[in-house]
Amino acid sequence: VRCGVIICEDAWERGPALRAKEDGAELILIPNASPYRDDKQKDRLELFADRYADTGLPMVYCNLVGGQDELVFDGRSLLMDRAGVVAEPGPLCEEGLLLAEFEPGEGSLTWQDQCGSGPCPRLSSTDNPKESRAWPAPTSTASAAELDKVIVTGLRDYVRKNGFTDVVFGLSGGIDSSLVLAVAVDALGPERVHTVMMPSRHTSGLSIELAQKQAVGLGVDHRVISIEPAFEALLTLLEPSFVGHEADVTEENLQARARGNLIMALSNKFGWLPIVTSNKSELAVGYCTIYGDMCGGFGPLLDCTKMRVYELSRYRNTVSPAIPENVITRPPSAELRPDQQDQDSLPPYDVLDQVLQLYVEQDWSVEQIIAEGFDEQMVRRVARLVLINEYKRRQAPPGVRITHRAFGRDRRYPITSGWRDM
Repeated sequence: VRCGVIICEDAWERGPALRAKEDGAELILIPNASPYRDDKQKDRLELFADRYADTGLPMVYCNLVGGQDELVFDGRSLLMDRAGVVAEPGPLCEEGLLLAEFEPGEGSLTWQDQCGSGPCPRLSSTDNPKESRAWPAPTSTASAAELDKVIVTGLRDYVRKNGFTDVVFGLSGGIDSSLVLAVAVDALGPERVHTVMMPSRHTSGLSIELAQKQAVGLGVDHRVISIEPAFEALLTLLEPSFVGHEADVTEENLQARARGNLIMALSNKFGWLPIVTSNKSELAVGYCTIYGDMCGGFGPLLDCTKMRVYELSRYRNTVSPAIPENVITRPPSAELRPDQQDQDSLPPYDVLDQVLQLYVEQDWSVEQIIAEGFDEQMVRRVARLVLINEYKRRQAPPGVRITHRAFGRDRRYPITSGWRDM
């Protein structure tokens, strides 16, 4: 069999595939290292359709599996036969030896023994391959099951490939840290996960109870270390300097940084990788404390909006009990002042996430977003928060990328800028 080998990005251009056909190729092989994003499989199938339209040749697309820094290579290798029919993709985020059978004369191409016995079922077919594309067009929104597997893979491989065995993070009784706990247990096993509840004068009894309940339920090492002595000592040290000034976000940040110190101390002492539990919504608008809850080496949820965190949490509980229901239903709060709720400082997360998706992920202008019916003052405030908090994101750890526009390599914006789109 004469094969044309087109490596990675060469497959996205017409020239290499056409050259392979001109040289007599009967089959095109595409070894690839294509990183995951929630609409990537749609692009891959469109790639297949384009190269098929150019050549009419069967193709094998073999993709890398595993995490590296922010990226997760998700596998899902593909086959397309001479009729333009795409077989079911290979497994998501799993290594394996996939055997395919190719008949040179007919151009038939099928997986063998992947779906039980015989060829896998096909996603689509066509009676006239020369005039129509026989590829499926999935939606760009990935399922929670898919995202969960990608995030688990990203965390597992980051820990393993960087020489760590265990992780440690604060478990607050809130939804973000609770989801991170479920992800960490799935990725590493409960014996490799260490959680710390760090209550202060503002921490509710319910938070302490929910954190304990989840930690016991998942079988992880859990400890309670109050930050109250450290917080009180810091207030005493700063009292002469703060005379005449009302309490504000400064005192809130002191608590977050006291917690960061404890997590980093445990990390240093035992060699555990500290995990950040923040999500994309908080990181976007700066609702996180630098040198506090941002202390850590990796952030599994840094590309997950708050609403996606809720979606993933509900999904994870359908697999097995992992997150107490009260964690999911209670109003989110940082518990850094009396009766605090996130919506005291931010728009409702369902609204905030819509604005962030348009502004950050789709590059819409403030005016375009307002024209969609969103409150003008709210949109301008959110845009301002996104821009002025770039300095925090530059100092954030890496985290699993699941969208086409994660913070970091995908969205580059200067910290110092005299221009503001708001």
